[in-house]
Amino acid sequence: MQVDIWTYRQSGRLGTLTDVSQAVGYEVEALDGSIGKIDKATRDSAGMGYVVVDTGPWIFGKKVMLPAGVIRDVHDDEEKAFVNRTKDQIKNAPEFDDSMIDDEGYRGQLSSYYGQGGPAYRDWEDESL
Repeated sequence: MQVDIWTYRQSGRLGTLTDVSQAVGYEVEALDGSIGKIDKATRDSAGMGYVVVDTGPWIFGKKVMLPAGVIRDVHDDEEKAFVNRTKDQIKNAPEFDDSMIDDEGYRGQLSSYYGQGGPAYRDWEDESL
């Protein structure tokens, strides 16, 4: 099953959050460990969503923009968001630039990287993850 990379997953995967902006400050866990904290989280009027993760000292303070579809689960009680990518996949993502958030070309580059066919793609719909 292919998922729109910019749409938050269904079936309660966002925990009890009614507004994704409430996740700002949550720790972010990649498949192979912690990668930082959510600096910004949004869902725009067209339903497209993303989070900006401040990776802190792990990769020298780099910020990365992750499309909503890579978030596989949120645990409100632990204030953690779990993403279905590895640290290396996130580290090697296109560089984040705050001025590029609304740029269609930049979003296309991220879609290509994180979406089906890109180097960081994997069909993560398996509910057992």
